[in-house]
Amino acid sequence: MAAPDNINWFPGHMAKAKREIKENLKLVDLVAEIVDSRIPISSRNPDFFSLYESKPKILVLNKTDLVEFAHVKQWINFYESKNLECVSFSTKNSKSAAYFISKITSIMEPKLKVWKSKGMIGRKIRIMVTGIPNTGKSAFINKLAGNLKAKVENRPGVTRKTQWVTVGKSIELLDTPGVLPPKLSDNNIACNLAFTGAIKDSILDLENLAAKFIEKMKKECPENLIKRYSLELSSIENQNAYELLSLIGKNRKMLVAGGEVNVLRTSEMILEEFRSGKLGKIILELP
Repeated sequence: MAAPDNINWFPGHMAKAKREIKENLKLVDLVAEIVDSRIPISSRNPDFFSLYESKPKILVLNKTDLVEFAHVKQWINFYESKNLECVSFSTKNSKSAAYFISKITSIMEPKLKVWKSKGMIGRKIRIMVTGIPNTGKSAFINKLAGNLKAKVENRPGVTRKTQWVTVGKSIELLDTPGVLPPKLSDNNIACNLAFTGAIKDSILDLENLAAKFIEKMKKECPENLIKRYSLELSSIENQNAYELLSLIGKNRKMLVAGGEVNVLRTSEMILEEFRSGKLGKIILELP
């Protein structure tokens, strides 16, 4: 299995999806790019920057319930300073959907006036929803549509084909599969994608990945590890990531016959607790 700094995962369905996205751009009025608010740089596919150039675009910082609002605001200010429309979104926030729709209406106002002048009454705004795997595109669509029209699972690669979803009387969304760059040459980006579950765990060395995650938390959020896993500050300061991984497994009683720590199970648990927010509100990238 691959280490986080040696990942090349680009299955056949992603190559097909990339072609379909390019072909379907002519059918839509606007592109909504969904990114993970914990990694707003790493969760963008640079291969698509030039592809979307001809269309109005909005960047959706999704899963904002997993990070502090102050950090979300920093990213919104950063992207808007680059003249890129940006909005925060959380499926757990009842106001997110309405705010997104109002933002879209504002962006599309000039075109809506043109449609009206041409008698195109009832013409729906067509939005392509794109992003890398596991950024929450399907959950985003279901929140807007108010029902379960898009398949949702907390693992990458679930959406395999494009599909249209109607939102109210004025919007149609084109759901597209998540697409990663063919090669992840930046070690930090590769790790961030692996930490958040954008890359299939089955191709990764999870013990190595969990150790890398612990090392990052030691430097940036040691208090989260201490609180969640009943650790002492001295352990954080004096023990390496693999020793802490073993200590966490021992504290959680994840043992096998003979009293040894089940390191793989402990690694899976730590990653799941970060991804689900149980480890606290943690952001891995700041502007």
